[in-house]
Amino acid sequence: MNQETAEPAAAEPACRFPHFTVLLSSTPRGARLARLLADAQLRSWGIPSDAARHIVGELAANAVTHGRVPGRDFRLTLYVVDGTLRIEVTDTRCERLPQLQQPAPGAESGRGLLLVDALADRWGVREDRFPRKTVWAELRCAPPEPAPTGPGPDGSFSQGT
Repeated sequence: MNQETAEPAAAEPACRFPHFTVLLSSTPRGARLARLLADAQLRSWGIPSDAARHIVGELAANAVTHGRVPGRDFRLTLYVVDGTLRIEVTDTRCERLPQLQQPAPGAESGRGLLLVDALADRWGVREDRFPRKTVWAELRCAPPEPAPTGPGPDGSFSQGT
């Protein structure tokens, strides 16, 4: 059973933020659907989705591959607070927490968290109430402040980006 919410999470204007959550089957189809739904939601919010789509794909694939418990779903949650997109994937297997590690040379898998680490500004794992864990990643949505274009301490000028 899939459930989704695409409404602001709070009723007060000061606490409103874009929020999306969906419960998906722990199957390869569910992982693919997570990526497609995240992409559509981010586009509707006007947020660039390339890096986020890859992160969602990797975290959902890990939930299906390593966090799967037959008959239990995984949850994808997206929300934006203060210009930061937070991606969370929650599954129902917490005895093995994901760790960043180098795959063996020639291995056909094992690079997902390396990709998440390269694309995300921050990421981590949170143990929830047994038997759940949430793997999360954050991406800055707002462009960084431009660099100053005035003379530097040595009198030379720098270019703003």
